[in-house]
Amino acid sequence: QVQLVESGGGLVQPGGSLRLSCAASGSIFSINYMAWYRQAPGKEREWVATITSAGVTIYADSVKGRFTITRDNAKNTSYLQMLSLRPEDTAAYYCQTSHYWGKGTLVTVSS
Repeated sequence: QVQLVESGGGLVQPGGSLRLSCAASGSIFSINYMAWYRQAPGKEREWVATITSAGVTIYADSVKGRFTITRDNAKNTSYLQMLSLRPEDTAAYYCQTSHYWGKGTLVTVSS
């Protein structure tokens, strides 16, 4: 079992930034990648970014160049640094690995 807990969401103005965190606990030895997804109101959940255990990162085109995913293996934590936020980035953001999901943290981009 792996438990994932997201934090760092909030209200930010367009152009602003936020850093989300995802803390993993439990059978963390089984984690070989960590990913972030998001789900905007009325829309399907979409993949945002992934980081592998080797540190390889990939991003959705919609966030490439603005978001950065990192991980601190010593803290069993993944981060999603989000810059130049847009209203369309408003969503609940979820951390995921294997078949485990966190409960999400809400990001609202609005003036």
